[in-house]
Amino acid sequence: MKRSLLRPLPVALSMLLAACASTPPVAPHNPVGTVAPSATPTVHDVTRTVGSAATPQENTNVWEQLRGSFAMADCDADPAILAWARRYTQSPQRFEAQMREVMPRLIYVQQIAAKHGVAGEFALLPWVESQYRPVPGSKGNPAGMWQIMPITANALGMRVDKNYDGRLDVPAATDAIMALLRRYHDDLGDWRMADYAFNAGEFAVRKLIDQHGMPAAEPVIPRMPVKRITREHLTKLLAISCIVREPGRFKVNLPLLPAEQRLVSVDIDKSMPIAQAADHAGMSVDELKDLNAGFRNGYIDKRSASYLLMPRSHAEQFRNALQVSGSDAVASAETNKPQLPLLADSGDGPSPATDYQESAAGAKTHTVKSGDTLWIIARRYSLNIDQLKRWNHLQGAKLRLGQILKVSAPG
Repeated sequence: MKRSLLRPLPVALSMLLAACASTPPVAPHNPVGTVAPSATPTVHDVTRTVGSAATPQENTNVWEQLRGSFAMADCDADPAILAWARRYTQSPQRFEAQMREVMPRLIYVQQIAAKHGVAGEFALLPWVESQYRPVPGSKGNPAGMWQIMPITANALGMRVDKNYDGRLDVPAATDAIMALLRRYHDDLGDWRMADYAFNAGEFAVRKLIDQHGMPAAEPVIPRMPVKRITREHLTKLLAISCIVREPGRFKVNLPLLPAEQRLVSVDIDKSMPIAQAADHAGMSVDELKDLNAGFRNGYIDKRSASYLLMPRSHAEQFRNALQVSGSDAVASAETNKPQLPLLADSGDGPSPATDYQESAAGAKTHTVKSGDTLWIIARRYSLNIDQLKRWNHLQGAKLRLGQILKVSAPG
């Protein structure tokens, strides 16, 4: 489906993109592999088409998929490509460890690249930009794994403030980057020029083409009068692609990722603290924050993004927990206390001020009531959810009525 992002940008915006020079652009929207394909939530007023059509076959090697979608030069096309490939793999063990760490994001990016029909090499572009890390970026600097400049984010309507930074929203930013790269190629007719435009700015590259014409197929790294960093950007991209083409040549084994560890985008229907979402998903707060770094203040605001990125193995638990908490919230509305989604007490149970006891050993305990969740109990006693789970040997987020939980250090 066509989006406004795919239309040619005006000259003024092209000049803004050119301002990103060394570590470039872009923004808004659309994740792949979502758990709820029927939903169509929005972010930044851009419709997010959700679906799984671009999701690779589970039994297909992602590296074979990438090789099959490559559209640029191989390892021996230029000595500089081979030199950078050897530099990346100087320590094969370290390279393999780095690849294992980024595999969830790499596969996710590859899915979106395939959806847009972008050359497979660009699924490896975050390796060149940030090694797939959610770089926070200080004032005036690029941010996210795509290293998007603030001026570019503003030009494309991305929200960037103290509470939310769309440049760190992996699904939204990745979809926007792939849409932009697709448009660059459609307009310029050369994936190498698409990479140059990404790094140096579309306006600057168009001006070069007007002055010098389109580059020939040889040399592979066009000898156009661009900055060294722009030429090196393309060289690095082709170098990491070279390693994927011929891992044995560099004595590395490319890792595979189990299906349950692949990332999916799960729709949410309400805002919540990220600690609560982590509890629902059975994940650590830090792990969920890392995957959803766009939310900057520990709170998931549905108005900014109506989905969360998480491993598939946690998605079903999260959805189930949302359904349970949703039922509790409806019932708790009767208590006239929406800030604490608990069912009204019957009157013969412990009061909110006295529903914990102190054991003989001096450790406080809490008796689980209808409507209680780990997040609610942890907040009440000023605890960390992981701490509460550890004290009570809990593996998941499920609680049962009448269950007695330790809410202070044992002993």
